[in-house]
Amino acid sequence: MNAPLQPGALAAQVVVWQAEHGRNSLPWQNTQDPYRVWLSEIMLQQTQVATVRGYFARFMDALPTVQDLALASLDEVLGLWSGLGYYSRARNLHRCAQDVVRLHGGAFPRTAELLVTLPGIGRSTAAAISSLCFGERVAILDANVKRVVTRVLGFDGDLALAAQERALWNAATDLLPAAEVAAQSMARYTQGMMDLGATVCLPKKPLCLLCPLQSACRACAAGDPQRYPVRTRKLKRSSQSIWLLWAQTAGGAVWLQARPTPGVWAGLQCFPLFDSEAALMDAVPLQRRAAMQPQATFVHVLTHKDLHLHPWRLTLENEADLDALSGQWVAAAQWPAMGLPAPIRKLLASA
Repeated sequence: MNAPLQPGALAAQVVVWQAEHGRNSLPWQNTQDPYRVWLSEIMLQQTQVATVRGYFARFMDALPTVQDLALASLDEVLGLWSGLGYYSRARNLHRCAQDVVRLHGGAFPRTAELLVTLPGIGRSTAAAISSLCFGERVAILDANVKRVVTRVLGFDGDLALAAQERALWNAATDLLPAAEVAAQSMARYTQGMMDLGATVCLPKKPLCLLCPLQSACRACAAGDPQRYPVRTRKLKRSSQSIWLLWAQTAGGAVWLQARPTPGVWAGLQCFPLFDSEAALMDAVPLQRRAAMQPQATFVHVLTHKDLHLHPWRLTLENEADLDALSGQWVAAAQWPAMGLPAPIRKLLASA
């Protein structure tokens, strides 16, 4: 039988465990700089730590302060983000930096209540910034922490329902360190909950024997931790076929156009996209069509959609007139630094 839950004691166990066994050497740790913490939190949304490391380092080298980010062009930001995916994060990142400078004098708000009013900062991200940087006593509930909390509490409410989501937030708040020790405990507690979810309380094969909360965990006691969290409504996968016009000169210049918002790859520089092969051909001047060559079709996987991509390559001797298409020629030395969708960058790199 597992021991009754003692929230203050449970939080204290997380704090001790994090100091001894948690992640303490990541490049965005050991700092109370909200810019670094915010940037890492946004990058880590639905992205693995191993992937984020390199992007974080390059981003910090290029734009080391929120003021630098606010002054940068969106193209520069998307270029630094290119390949990381979920590009709305980068657009919101840019807007958020501008608001921090414009509305808050370049200093991040110190409370989750104010942080959540900024573009791209949701409730959990706001709480992560305010607790890690300013010691605010607020709960986070990213995907990893939801898993820890629902398993420890045996919380079987359906998180597809807003009422159950609210109930879980209240439950997570009840588990926080006591108010009298929050100032010195919150940063390590918050990091500890994230670390447990990322390294111990895994989705499919939780390492319960290594967990400091094992004796209090109701899911472990019942022998079914993988049952949690409960969410009945799942998004259905869809697919879409897209034809790409890959126009490139012998000197390496590429025809690119900015993608509209909203839509796939919104805001990025991209090959012209078409819904059918016929539409692509109609957009190419008649005298150029003989030079068109189909490339291998491939699938690019997004979170809830599979893109079936059909590239057609048009190689030209020079920057010929393609004015029937919106866009412009971009020199070979320029496009590598631009914000390009990952499959477009991969095609160009393979040429």
